[in-house]
Amino acid sequence: MSNRADLSRRSFLKSVAAGAGAVSVPAALTGCFGDDDDNDRDLTVFVFGHGVASGDPLADAVIIWTRVTPSDTSADAQVGWVVASDEAMTNVVASGSVYTDSKRDFTVKVDVTGLSADTVYYYQFAGKDGAVTPVGQTRTLPVGSVDSVKLAVCSCANLPAGYFNVYNEIANSDADVVVHLGDYIYEYGANEYPTAASLVRDPDPLVEVLTLTHYRARYAKYRTDTALQLAHQKKPFICVWDDHELANDTWKGGAENHNEDEGSFEERRAAAIQAYHEWLPIRSGSDTAKIWRAFEFGNLVNLTMLDTRMYARDKVLSYSDYTTIVDGKPVIDAVAFQAALADQGRGLLGSEQQQFAIGSMFNNNATWQVLGQQVLMGRIFIPQELLVGLGQIEATISAGGDASAAQAQVAALLVELATIKGRILGGDPSVTAAERLRVEKMAPYNLDAWDGYFPAREEILRRAQYFNKNLVVLAGDTHNAWASDLYTANDSGEVQRAAGSVGVEFATSSVTSPGFETYVGFGTDTAMQAGFEQAVTTLVDDLGYLNSANRGYMLVEFTPAKSSCEWVYVDTITSETYTASVQKKMEVKPGQGKRTLIDVPLVP
Repeated sequence: MSNRADLSRRSFLKSVAAGAGAVSVPAALTGCFGDDDDNDRDLTVFVFGHGVASGDPLADAVIIWTRVTPSDTSADAQVGWVVASDEAMTNVVASGSVYTDSKRDFTVKVDVTGLSADTVYYYQFAGKDGAVTPVGQTRTLPVGSVDSVKLAVCSCANLPAGYFNVYNEIANSDADVVVHLGDYIYEYGANEYPTAASLVRDPDPLVEVLTLTHYRARYAKYRTDTALQLAHQKKPFICVWDDHELANDTWKGGAENHNEDEGSFEERRAAAIQAYHEWLPIRSGSDTAKIWRAFEFGNLVNLTMLDTRMYARDKVLSYSDYTTIVDGKPVIDAVAFQAALADQGRGLLGSEQQQFAIGSMFNNNATWQVLGQQVLMGRIFIPQELLVGLGQIEATISAGGDASAAQAQVAALLVELATIKGRILGGDPSVTAAERLRVEKMAPYNLDAWDGYFPAREEILRRAQYFNKNLVVLAGDTHNAWASDLYTANDSGEVQRAAGSVGVEFATSSVTSPGFETYVGFGTDTAMQAGFEQAVTTLVDDLGYLNSANRGYMLVEFTPAKSSCEWVYVDTITSETYTASVQKKMEVKPGQGKRTLIDVPLVP
């Protein structure tokens, strides 16, 4: 159990205050501006109100970022920058100055090159009139033989839902790099998600974000959070977007949370992408819609970051399109649904990105091939009658009704089905054919995940198996924590467990967004939570772990001998006073026949 680092928070606030009101530029930065007084340019006076950040580290380069808050938005702002090998900023290794303006929302991104591998660096920005940022810390990636890599993996930070205590924990962790799997912001207006009853902080703007101005303002609001600023100041980030950086359940042609009366979806998409590249320390290419890329940590880890949302995803399937009511009960047309699920024409990554992902694995000989992406790849197949019950909860909540009765029915059904499955696993000869059918007639729980894009998943898993790679998939999106073994399936969808696991998936909980505890309705009842998690892990064959209620992140360590994951949770997000603890640890070993989840006892 660790207590919040109050001292580091106070020190950080002091450094921010100093950055906003400094009257002299540090010596290391005075040379950045040269002798040019810029008489030909109309320059604005400014302060730095959003901290610093770094990201997309390579062995010889890293992006550094800041934003100025100008007194005159019609003028340019000149910003000096410096990178040093010491925190006192005396041993300067690179420096320069850049201009920014309203066209890029006064953000500043510099791709600092010519750096040494596996090295910690410090950086700072300044203005001519004395404004300075806090000193940021970053690092480059290693080359050659590497003994250990630690990644802090997080996703789903909804500012109105609570305080960013998870980011504070990440800032004070020993992670080398932060991997953010998306939902860095949420697009909803006030009282939409979360509702007014559970609102902790107000968003800005108060309305749903639709325009470039809206998206910029939403990022600006998030980046005033001191815990998020501290995490960015102390760690380099490698980021990808999920759906809420644009709109809920985004696909290439639209989104669940985009209506015709909200204007052009393409214009909204372009605005969201532009704001993302302005506000995140990501290395932006000529086509900013293509954010898939790879990062090599020497001979140990090859991290391939993917976009399963905006670029190529086809519209998610819906069970309602294949369901009819027979004798008052919903019945799914299984044949038609399975045909749609297996349709080779439906994609998640698109051919270009799919080939990039496969090529990244094939052409790299690192011990661990790691996919950083948004949605669950593990098979979460549940009994069909349970799926119907969960659908009734969702429909009731969506209609604004009281879902307590449906939630109680699902809770009872879970116990009933898990009991049957337990009897089967225990070899009980009294299990009837009808009972067996209830737990063997399964369907994918979440069609928004890889479960809804069967051919795309099989292409990745089969190639990883063929190349004999040690695959670890990192996922976010669901607001719950999961761990699954990953197996291939044949064209009929039958899982090929006899062939052995291809790899494992570690999925993180959220920074603040609510999970099953709200949806299923057990709230803070830890006994109900434990019962729910035990029932689900019993029913889902390849699922090794589920946390359905706690907010946190994953600390994933890679060594030549194993990959281990610690799930770190905070005890509250409704107060900035909190404690954090590791509540689960699992690992996987490299090598054919060994790539399955192993429970690791926690050391008190």
